[in-house]
This record gives sequence, structure tokens and C-alpha cells, in this order.
Amino acid sequence: MPASVCVIGSSNTDMVIKADKLPAPGETIIGGTFLMNAGGKGANQAVAAVRLAASEPDLASVTFVANVGNDVFGQQARQQFDQEGLRTDFVTTDNQEPSGVALIGVDSRGENSIMVASGANARLSQTQVATALATQPDSTVVLLQLETPLPTVDYAIRQAHVRGMRVILNPAPAQPLNPSLLTCLHVITPNESEAELLTGIRVTDETTAWQAAQHLHEAGVPNVVITLGSKGAYLSTEGESTFVSAPPVTAVDTTAAGDCFNGALAVALAESLPLLEAVTFACKAASISVTRMGAQASMPRRYEVDTLPLASA
Repeated sequence: MPASVCVIGSSNTDMVIKADKLPAPGETIIGGTFLMNAGGKGANQAVAAVRLAASEPDLASVTFVANVGNDVFGQQARQQFDQEGLRTDFVTTDNQEPSGVALIGVDSRGENSIMVASGANARLSQTQVATALATQPDSTVVLLQLETPLPTVDYAIRQAHVRGMRVILNPAPAQPLNPSLLTCLHVITPNESEAELLTGIRVTDETTAWQAAQHLHEAGVPNVVITLGSKGAYLSTEGESTFVSAPPVTAVDTTAAGDCFNGALAVALAESLPLLEAVTFACKAASISVTRMGAQASMPRRYEVDTLPLASA
């Protein structure tokens, strides 16, 4: 059976200004470079997944479930999804809200600051999710984030769990979650700040990452992956834990690195890679993405990840 990934989430248009530094409150920065890119955490992860899936089209299927507005941004997004090869039967055009928009500042070190107007993303419904999930095989890996309504995310996770699907939750942007929801996850993938919000433990090194992971295990999550930016990721299962280094690169734009990681992880698990190999694959993919400007534009192809050497121990 083909490997199947279903990404449920947001679609935005990113308006990016790259400058020497990010502005402080009340400060105006002059001399930046403007770019407009396709983005949104859900769409970024879906594009990452479809680009990283096995090259033979009969070996992989990536479905995207989302809302876009009935405007030029929504039209452009749908065209882009079709060009990427995503299954877009469940990308709905919303006639009441505009497409989501993100304003992104990027400094000379590749660090970013982001503001999002959700628009149509805020109207993604449980009915839409139910219709989409009904078409997916039970072997599907379902990937979600938190840029769509929490009740819809909650519903999707529980329905997928009942079907026996493996659910990955990227808890971003950080916000509190219903504790009972955690028991329905296969993997949770917070970064340091998201892990701190979920556990109350400030993650600064492997010891604190282990402590945060144990907290999430006790809450019912069997597999925890804490992403650590350029350092890599900390993987903890209920039996063992390990640190996975990221290949060293020069970052240009870190905007969608986490999205790339999650899309890659979903593909690797759908292709039945062991979790450690899947996390290693995801670290390599994310490392490539930060060497390029943009969100979806920065997502690597499968051959690029397969040929990238592993990081030194």
C-alpha cells in the first residue's frame, strides 16, 4: 500500500522583509529587501512532505486539508498546491473570510519575527476534517499544528486516533492543550519554548530536554521529539532517549525549518522508517531548508536529503 500522509492545517501568504536586524518596539528599519512567498505552517509541512516523499508517484500520497479565501492569495495557493502534486480535494475556498497572511521580519543571522492574520484558517471545521479523514487509509500518518481552531485540531486528533492512524502534533504556535488529547498522539514535536509551555521546564540542554520529555511521557505521549534548532533534536521514547545532531550549515532564513522537520518526519514514518532514522532524516531536511529564503520555497527535494552527509558525532 502506498505511504500516505494527511496534513491538516493553515495556509498563508508570507510577506517577508529581510534586514540587518529586527526592529525593537516603536523602531522603523530602513533598507530591507521584500519578498512575498507561499506559507502557513500546514501548507509548509504539506509541501515539505510531498517534495520529500518517494520519487515514484505510486509510492506516496500527501493530502492537504485547509481553508483559503476567495481572493488572489487563495487562488495562487491552490495553483501552487496543484503544481507541487498535493491532493487538494479538501482545500476549501471560503467566501466569508480572506486568505491568511503572515508578516515576517528576518535579520542577518536568519532569525525571524512573525505576525499572522488567520483569516479563512480560523474557519476550518470538524465537518471538513471528518470528510477528509474518511477517504484516508488506516495506515495514514496525520500531521497537525495549532494555526487552525483548537476544537477542530482536537476533533481531528481524536478521530484519527480512533482509526488507529499515527498522529504527529507540532504544538506551534505554543498554547495550552487539553491534557487528554496528549494520550491520542503518536509523536509530539515541540521546540524549546513550546516544550517549556507544555511542561513548565525550561529546555536548555540534554538534561532539561530529558526532564521535559519525561513530563510528556507521563501525560501519555509515547514518543517525544524536542527540536533544538541548529543543534538538532532530542528524541525520547518510553524506553530510551538520544540526541540527533543536525548537519552544520550557514543559516539564511529559519522561518520554516520546523515545518520542514515535521513534514519530513511524517514522510519517513509513513515509509516505515524507525523513529530514530525518521528524526535523522528530518534533521537533514530542516538543515537544508535554512540555507534558503522563504517558507515553501525553501523545502528540499528527496534527492538532496538522501545525498546530504550525516552530522559528525
